[in-house]
Amino acid sequence: MKTIRIGCASAFWGDTNTAAAQLAQKGNINYLVFDYLAEITMSILAAKRMKDPNEGYATDFVEHVMAPLMPELKARGIRVVANAGGVNPLACKKALEDAAAKAGVQFRVAVVLGDDLLPRKKEFAGCAELDSGKPMPPTLVSMNAYLGAFPIAKALDAGAEIVITGRCVDSAVVLGPMIHEFGWKEDEYDRLAAGSIAGHIIECGAQCTGGNFTDWELVKGGYADMGFPIVEAQADGTFWATKPEGTGGLVSVHTVLEQMLYEIGDPRAYLLPDVVCDFTQVRLEQDGTNRVKVAGGRGYAPSAQYKVSATYPAGMRCAALFMIGGIDAARKGHASATAVVEKVRRQLLEQKLGDFTGVDIHCIGAEETYGPHAREAARATREVVVKIAVQHPNPKALKLFAREIAQAATGMAPGFTGYFGGGRPEPHMIPRLFSTLVPKDQVPVEVVVGEERFSVSVPTGAPSPQSPPGGSGIDASRRTSATLAVARGEGTTPPPPVGGGGEEGWGTTVPLIKLALARSGDKGDHANIGVIARRPEFLPYIRAALTPAAVARHFAHVLAAGENGRVERWDLPGTDSLNFLLYHALGGGGACSLRTDPQGKCFAQMLLDYPVPVPAQLAAEFA
Repeated sequence: MKTIRIGCASAFWGDTNTAAAQLAQKGNINYLVFDYLAEITMSILAAKRMKDPNEGYATDFVEHVMAPLMPELKARGIRVVANAGGVNPLACKKALEDAAAKAGVQFRVAVVLGDDLLPRKKEFAGCAELDSGKPMPPTLVSMNAYLGAFPIAKALDAGAEIVITGRCVDSAVVLGPMIHEFGWKEDEYDRLAAGSIAGHIIECGAQCTGGNFTDWELVKGGYADMGFPIVEAQADGTFWATKPEGTGGLVSVHTVLEQMLYEIGDPRAYLLPDVVCDFTQVRLEQDGTNRVKVAGGRGYAPSAQYKVSATYPAGMRCAALFMIGGIDAARKGHASATAVVEKVRRQLLEQKLGDFTGVDIHCIGAEETYGPHAREAARATREVVVKIAVQHPNPKALKLFAREIAQAATGMAPGFTGYFGGGRPEPHMIPRLFSTLVPKDQVPVEVVVGEERFSVSVPTGAPSPQSPPGGSGIDASRRTSATLAVARGEGTTPPPPVGGGGEEGWGTTVPLIKLALARSGDKGDHANIGVIARRPEFLPYIRAALTPAAVARHFAHVLAAGENGRVERWDLPGTDSLNFLLYHALGGGGACSLRTDPQGKCFAQMLLDYPVPVPAQLAAEFA
């Protein structure tokens, strides 16, 4: 059976430039793909394009990755797919062609166009924000539809050796080559889902080969030469995750599964432009050293709409960092930081500039991220880094703030040192995310290959997203929310699991990490936490303890107030795992959040401390 190998060399704009050469030279790959774009990255690139019409794409991709590697890619016949085009794919195309000419090779370079809706924003002015229903702000700096994989496949069909896109879903750079190679049709939903799951697993680079892994000590020896992921795929949708031989890292059921659960919501209905994926019955199997077989994904018809991410300026922010050492470091840090803010507030009122619109003070090192769950020993730490982040619509107000930080070294608590940044902090614009939906038939897509330009038809999908009937066989009770659980008084004393034998011996608890692994990430202002039972027999104990209400209480210090701060939980029976979605838990999320962890990256680590009641006999195993 025909098999292709696709390697992913980038998880974000700023990832290591060494991965592409590693995969090209050691990976025996057919395709080299890159994911560069996050929502906030688009606003950064848009700002660059406003200053220079030739900017707005991931310049690192051209200058530091592709330019030195082009002769080898050509010699090996490796084709490239990357969303490095940002908001200016045509400029990226020209830069690549110029780099190829300088290297003495020729490539047929294609671009996918149509995602950039900013020039047409007035046509979509009536679109409402997905979560809040608020109207679209008039001051957008970027507006991009998440395109799918079929335009990429069409570019490859036309003979492109390098395909550059603007905004597309992350998994499309992997699914596109599979559609091209295997001839998958628009209605082969299970196969499209398999390709999308493969793309989702490897699009974050080394996060599926041991990076960001719960059991990090199994992998730490390979950090200096982490192997980047490869998908080996067949036409029926079966695929294996692996990495180049002789590289660091680890490809195991758990490393792959942690990444599969990363940044998802309802695992029964992961919405993409080409297909709706159901992750609940996916099965993973170790099939050799650093080789995991993945099967069981299901697919359904997508919706007739594209998700659109826009960004707009939402004021300015400024952040300062300094260290305080000695007895009561955290208390001294808070006293100093609070005094700085109050001192500047008086000046703002005197100058009629108005108060700060946001303030966040955090003593890093005192476990303040944990809220009420911080350990007493951490609160008494003798050194902290104090972070003060403030927000204001007027940069003049933030310059006042920046001038008042240093004076704390002589006029406030003792032990102030280590003023980070090499000078006064500078104000920065806050890009806020606005997500909405637009009809696919209003977003024409084109492909440019060489000098040729042609339109591409894409699957228009169903009127609304199609999710598995009956939740893929999962009883409706398996999808629960904290608001329902709290109303019923659940989540206080966990009931014995199935076959648990009553309450005898249930006074014993073990930290969740003994029973499970976990990975967390962000979805706008929401955060997800995927929890994986280390052994299937542990899952009942985990489910009993981690009710949505219990998780909501554990993270009450970060959740928004009221109904907006709810928690939902779903089961994934195929992998003995759970997924939690914490709504509005990130203080606005991304670059518009003032928090130290605006993407929820530490949430899983914070949950792994959670005490889970278990029978004494099981607890004794861990002792």
